[in-house]
Amino acid sequence: MTAHTTPVGAGTGPGARRRLIRELLLVVGLFAVYKCGRTLATGRTDEAFRNAARVWDAERALHLPGEGLVQRALLHSDALVHTANTYYAAVHFPATVLFLVWLYLRRPAHYLWTRRVLAVLTGAALVLHLAFPLAPPRLLGAADLIDTGQVYGPTVYGAAPAADTVANQFAAMPSLHFGWALMLALGMIAATSSRWRALWLLHPLVTLLVIVGTANHYWLDSLVAALLLGAALLLVPRPVGRSLIARRSVPGQRAVPVPVPVPVPAGAAAVEPMEPVGAVR
Repeated sequence: MTAHTTPVGAGTGPGARRRLIRELLLVVGLFAVYKCGRTLATGRTDEAFRNAARVWDAERALHLPGEGLVQRALLHSDALVHTANTYYAAVHFPATVLFLVWLYLRRPAHYLWTRRVLAVLTGAALVLHLAFPLAPPRLLGAADLIDTGQVYGPTVYGAAPAADTVANQFAAMPSLHFGWALMLALGMIAATSSRWRALWLLHPLVTLLVIVGTANHYWLDSLVAALLLGAALLLVPRPVGRSLIARRSVPGQRAVPVPVPVPVPAGAAAVEPMEPVGAVR
């Protein structure tokens, strides 16, 4: 007999479709609230630049490596810096969506855990964006960095930050690029059993180098994102085990033969079945 492997929440019935629509509306709604909330921090340009100067000075006081160290490595090749800009612009959101879709279909328990963690992380980030507007290093004169998106392309930001109606450029801390990428890696490590699953950590590592090298974030933006993610992980209970494992057999476990009763003719003495060799009383 084979194990049932249909994931919870999957299927094609009306109930499954309603759950899918509900989840889509919930995720899209949360993202819309976050995007709208970020716009509340616009118009605080002077405060954003004062905070940027504080963050820059704090990094130097902590002896963190300058963001320019990563950017100079990228600028050795036009193709490399263009790839970094593309990674920043095109990988962040689609990768997160694909990650959530895969979890929803294959690991429902981990999907609920991940969705809740991301919601807590994103909500905390929104509060910090409103309380602490921050200009990114590409806009800070003291950093002496290049806006690689504007110079080499592609970019997701307007040339005039104060007039950008698509994105709030003064919401650098924390970096949700890094926070979401780190949760993606941790989620895949928790939900899978491959011996190579630790390689998922390359995604947040590459993301960290990209957001710093393109001068869109400070090192501290990623550190704060990691701390907020850690707090979210402590608040949201993690599911036990993996939600979908096809257990057709348990490795290393051998089947124990079960004695079959033998019909006894009428009038004959009953004979007890022989015990399997090695049986323990």
